[in-house]
Amino acid sequence: MERIFAKSTLRDFWLAHPDSEQYLKTWFDTTMNSNWKTPNDVKQTYTNASILKDSRIVFNIKGNAYRLVAKFNFEKQWIFIRFLGTHSEYDKINADTI
Repeated sequence: MERIFAKSTLRDFWLAHPDSEQYLKTWFDTTMNSNWKTPNDVKQTYTNASILKDSRIVFNIKGNAYRLVAKFNFEKQWIFIRFLGTHSEYDKINADTI
């Protein structure tokens, strides 16, 4: 089972963007019930996810309306949410370093 830091980030986002709520809840539930050991394991579940350097993975949320960048520690089964925002906000960050 994965541990996600921090679910409150998801909740705060869906309160500001209600159309993302069900998509983020589904992502959270899927992630919590997964036992991913490698980025390729994530890709088997989320084929549209983009694997970046330094164990970061970008997820498209709600048909690419939103982007979620997570940093994974596969050994400890931890996931740190590094960014969650609109597609245009995502374009302004460096997902490799955030």
